[in-house]
Order: sequence, then structure tokens, then C-alpha cells
Amino acid sequence: MEAALALNDNRLEVAERLLKPHLKEDPFDVAAMRMLAELAARIGRWGDAEHLLRRAVELAPSWTAARANLALVLGRTGRPAEALSLLDGIFDEEPDDLGHWNLKAATLGRLGDFEEAIGLYEQVLHRAPHQPKVWMSYGHMLKTLGRQADGVAAYRHAIELRPALGEAWWSLANLKTVTLDDVDIASMSSALNDPSATDADRLHLHFALGKAKHDAGRFDEAFDHYSGGNALRLGSHPYDPQEVRRMVDRSIGIFTHQFFAERSGGASAADPIFIVGMPRAGSTLVEQILSSHSAVEGTAELPDIPVLARKSGSYPEGLATLSAAELWALGEEYMRRASVQRRTGKPRFIDKLPNNWLYVPFIQLILPNATIIDARRHPLGCCLSNFRQHFAHGQSFTYDLADVGRYYADYVHMMVHIDDVLPGKVHRVIYEKMVGDTEAEVRRLLTHCGLEFEPACLEFYKTERPVRTASSEQVRQPIYRSATDEWRAYEKHLGPLKDALGSVLDAYPDAPALFSQR
Repeated sequence: MEAALALNDNRLEVAERLLKPHLKEDPFDVAAMRMLAELAARIGRWGDAEHLLRRAVELAPSWTAARANLALVLGRTGRPAEALSLLDGIFDEEPDDLGHWNLKAATLGRLGDFEEAIGLYEQVLHRAPHQPKVWMSYGHMLKTLGRQADGVAAYRHAIELRPALGEAWWSLANLKTVTLDDVDIASMSSALNDPSATDADRLHLHFALGKAKHDAGRFDEAFDHYSGGNALRLGSHPYDPQEVRRMVDRSIGIFTHQFFAERSGGASAADPIFIVGMPRAGSTLVEQILSSHSAVEGTAELPDIPVLARKSGSYPEGLATLSAAELWALGEEYMRRASVQRRTGKPRFIDKLPNNWLYVPFIQLILPNATIIDARRHPLGCCLSNFRQHFAHGQSFTYDLADVGRYYADYVHMMVHIDDVLPGKVHRVIYEKMVGDTEAEVRRLLTHCGLEFEPACLEFYKTERPVRTASSEQVRQPIYRSATDEWRAYEKHLGPLKDALGSVLDAYPDAPALFSQR
């Protein structure tokens, strides 16, 4: 699959035009199916990739390459447990293939089995020590467990092996607490012009250089690099802001007072605490605070709610047709899927997928006793932080300032409606208030969750647990105020963002009382 990932979009289109007619003529050519699946994965069509690979495996069940590709797709689409069961069989048949070891380590990481994943990576690197991407993946696992110095060393070694490996440079910068110096800046600038650098390398290098220039106080240069990285990303992952807006407007039209009054059911479990909102709004901080409580386990940004919401058919319209029994079954299925990520016997757990704000009505229907927290941050600070953050996948609204502003406004619009039709259901944590009076805000948060106050929640930075998000190192230190006004250094560049935010910006930290008809 790696060879296909190196193709550019034009070559992908040409190859796809050749392969589809061929498969119509010869629908049993499993090699062509696998190749087309690789192309589909390259452009993010994971469902198509899975369908093709399942068909290839059905026709050629002993073909381990297709089964390994299917395991990769399952892992990347939020089903690592399914992927692992496939990989176990592959291991039995081909125990010496290091590619399978590497894939199993990544899959274990997705399941939260970090120590076992690290052990596998170390065995791979012992046998094949000159693999820069494996060193980088090893660094990711070390960083997740809080072994920052070891993670930095792994990233640095990956760069030694391949100086133009942009993702390794970005991984260093993305630690937030690591400062890249002038020597690093010179090396990254040289790597941008390296003929071996791919577009993926260059976009990562731009984001890493943006962080380095930001730390050096060279904000205009930093903004140029962030813009360059985002432009490259947007070119390969186009975004339609109207898609989210239409879903919000349709949801508001469907999920009325009467809609909820006419429905009951759902699973009775009160275990989940959902933290929703914008990325880069303090959700990892809220998660770390809650995970410091003796009754709460932090898990990850679980993909299950969006997947299950779409099982009901067209979302949101399909929810109107579900019976109480079907809603209960969906709630129970969520609990089963989430149990894969739980590692302790604690009674409560956190699902921190920010984008679940779109699915709060669905959560209410299938898990009416779940707790929902909305983490919110100043629009300019939050949106600029998203623009400066390279997300591996799933946040394509962040590549343009106007797009991220529209997305923030749509999110606020949706939550205003939720507050109206489900009053008191969602507890809002305003980041600046949490920074300004931490104890008072923590006590309010715990009360909403039905938890007794524990002093450990104020010393959250001492809690040792895996943290997989971009804020992993920031939440391992005491709360700080420096990030609240970082956006001011870039204010002259933020005109398109301010225009897109409109009244949402003026009203913050409150929401506009009324949104104009759209």
C-alpha cells in the first residue's frame, strides 16, 4: 500500500480509469482489486477500499497481502479489534515478515496496548534498524506514554536516517514543549528543497517551520509557513463548508422539543462522559482533569458515535424512523465497542472525539444517561490554533481561516439549539475561565458529572496515563495562561476569520441570542 500512497492525484485518477474497466471485464482479478483498493485508500475512500479488499480476500483467502491491507484499513477506520484478529492469523502464517510486525504494533497502539506496541517496535528496529518511518512510529508510542526524551531521540534518529522526512520534523514540533533552534530551522528549510521530499514531506515541514518561527517570535514568517502547509493540504483534501452547515440546519429542523418529547428508550448506561466541541479548545485539559479522578478512565477520541449514527440511514433524518428497541440496541452497541478501549475497572470513562458536537441529539437518544461536556475557547484563539495544527486526518475544515471560522459558527449555532431543546444537558467549560479560576471551574465540572471533588483533579499534570492528542505534553504540566492571547500576534492576518465568525466573535463567551435565518 505504501507504493500507492506515493502516487500523486493525477496519476491516481489515470490508474483508476484503467482499473475499473479492467475489473468489469475480469471481476475475479484479485490483484487489480487490491491495487484499486490502494488507490481508494490513498484518496480517503475507506469504504470502497474495504469493500474491494473483502472481495479479494473472499476470492483468495490465503493471500496474506490482501488480508494485511484489509487489517490496515480496519485499523484506520476505527476498528482495531477487527484488524487485530486478522493480523493474528497472518502472524501464524508469516511470522518473519517485519511489515506484519509493524502493522500489528500500530494496531495495538490504536487499542491502547502501548507497552506491547513498544515491545514490537523495538523488535522490528533490532532486526531492521535503518527504517526511518518505524523509528518515527516508535517515537509516537513513546510520546503517548509520556516518555518524551525517548520519543525525541526516536524522532531525531528518524531524521538522521532521512533528513527530508517532514512528518518526523512535525512530530518534534508537535510536542509543543520542544523548541526547534536555528540549526533545525536551517535543516528544515534545506529539506523543503530536497528533490526527494514529497508533497506530504513539504506540508509537514511547513507546519514544523511555522511552529519554530512562532517560538522564535517571527510571526509573519510563521504565518507564511502555516499558510503554505494548509494550502498543500487543502489541494489534496478539498473541503465543502456547506456540507456541515446543511447538516446543522437539517438537525435543528428535526431535533425539536416535540421530537424528544415523543421518544424514549436508549441504553441505561451512565458510564460515558462525552467531551465535545472544537479541536484545540481545551478538551484534552478537561479530559486530563477528569481522568485524574479515581472513578474516571480516560480512553481516546473514539470513532464510534459517527459510525453508529450513520447506521440508522441518512443522518439526521434516519433517526426519526428508529424504534425504542433500535435506539437501545445502538446504545448497547456503543458500549460494546467502547469497552475495547477500557483498561481499568473504573465506573466512568471519557470519549473525547470533539466532532461529536454534531451528534449530541443522537447521543441523547441512544444513551440518555450519558454526561456531555462542551469545551469552548475564544473563537480567534481556537480557530487560529486549528489553522496552526496539522491534523493527520479528519479535520479538513482547518486548512483555511474562513472555513474554520464557518465551522466554529456552525458548532455554536448547533449548541445554542441543543441548550434550548435539552436544557441543562450540556455543561460548558470556557477555557479562559478554567485558566482564570481553575478550582471553581473544576468543582463545577465534577458536580455536573455527579462526582465528588478530589484534590488530584487540581494536580492533573501529575496523573500518569497515555495521552494521544496534540496536547499530550501540555497537559503534563501545570495550567498556564500564555496560550490565551497568542492569536494577537497574528491579528493582522485574521480578517477572513473574523468575517466568517460574525456575531459569534462579538458575543463570546456567550452565544448570540438569535442567529439570522440562513
